[in-house]
Amino acid sequence: MTTRLHDRLDEMVEGGQVGGLHGVVAVRGGQPLLEYYGAGEDFAWNASLGVLEFGPETLHDIRSVTKSVTALLYGVALGEGLVPPPTEPLLRQFPQYPDLAADPQRARLTVEHALTMSLGLEWREDAPYDSPANAEIAMELAPDRYRYILERPILGPPGARWTYCGGATALLGRLISDGTGRSLPQYGQAVLFAPLGIDGVEWMTGADGVASAASGLRLSPRDLARIGELVLAEGAWDGQRIVPADWIHAMLQPRLQTGWGEQYGYQWYIGSLQHHRLATGMGNGGQRLFVLPDLDLTVAITAGNYDDPDQGRTPLTMLERIILPAMA
Repeated sequence: MTTRLHDRLDEMVEGGQVGGLHGVVAVRGGQPLLEYYGAGEDFAWNASLGVLEFGPETLHDIRSVTKSVTALLYGVALGEGLVPPPTEPLLRQFPQYPDLAADPQRARLTVEHALTMSLGLEWREDAPYDSPANAEIAMELAPDRYRYILERPILGPPGARWTYCGGATALLGRLISDGTGRSLPQYGQAVLFAPLGIDGVEWMTGADGVASAASGLRLSPRDLARIGELVLAEGAWDGQRIVPADWIHAMLQPRLQTGWGEQYGYQWYIGSLQHHRLATGMGNGGQRLFVLPDLDLTVAITAGNYDDPDQGRTPLTMLERIILPAMA
């Protein structure tokens, strides 16, 4: 099967049907199914790294797949009693902003509204990610990123509508750091990456030195796939409990509809493909972590189609036309 998959992938690469593909690792039942590396220009956020020949050890921006990893870390910290449960008021966790907490509408915000990106606050990330018109960039440029997020104009009641919001994930990152007494990279290394045997990790930071909970991780596709395997195993790895199983279940529970039809859980997209349940971590440029529990399958994809309106085509083509047909 592996040879057939490689041959099919080579045909599609040569035919230009999976443009910008940098790497893919597919694992089924703990066994490697497909592994491929290409070449192309890559970036660390907006800094060009030049044209690279990718390989098993090459780190790659996973962009907003970082959000899904942050959700796993929140679950670990929650299991340790270090962060508030989803039902807790959000502004109570930020006592440095009593003026915001005094607003009755903002006082209704809970941690779950951050987990589900349903804060009801104005937030737009449709501008390029090198423009201050993009809310995530404006957040990074703000003198206080957390005040910037929490004082956005109120557009509607919390919990009513999903709106893509990297700021929501930044709030979760702050709760993790405050609760654990460690930076996000330090905590992630101790409770997630090291137990999974992941050695090569970079977590990029903003100008204030704070690691981006929304988009800062750089991992190899192999290690990204390992995180997907952990989710498939309901948080267990090599006989060790890393993430509480009940958090995995809660995290992947569909809660709100996105703007394009899929549903959203806690920082993961939830849907189905060819009648199979599908949980997805999704990042700019075609970064994907697909988890298909029915097939015991995880697929990690890295690509270089940053800010391309059609950036989702390559990972979906990989999954629909190359990997899933081999499952029959």
